Amino acid sequence: MHERIAAIAAVVVVFIIIAVVITAWYNYRLKKRIIDSGPIDNDAINFLKKLIDSGAEQLKWGCVLFMSGLGLVVTHYLSYDEDSVLPYGIEIMFIAAGFLIYYFIITLKQKH
Repeated sequence: MHERIAAIAAVVVVFIIIAVVITAWYNYRLKKRIIDSGPIDNDAINFLKKLIDSGAEQLKWGCVLFMSGLGLVVTHYLSYDEDSVLPYGIEIMFIAAGFLIYYFIITLKQKH
């Protein structure tokens, strides 16, 4: 059972890393094209400011991965049948909690 969870977690982490690298690469290319296109007006500057990483993406994945790890620790200490879907449900709830924590942090940050 733990081998399946580890395999799923490894696949998820690989896809997350690939997505982050592709997003960063395309953001870099877009910023470079905007800057190389010539004089920059206020709209382009505002757009570039939106593309600059404010740390929100790292906060999101930090919350999600932390809660995912916490979910795995909790499932390790629970007793359940080998064919039970209980660990999957618990892991999904912890991942969702990570996204919710991120949402509440960003919402509070935007209000201030």
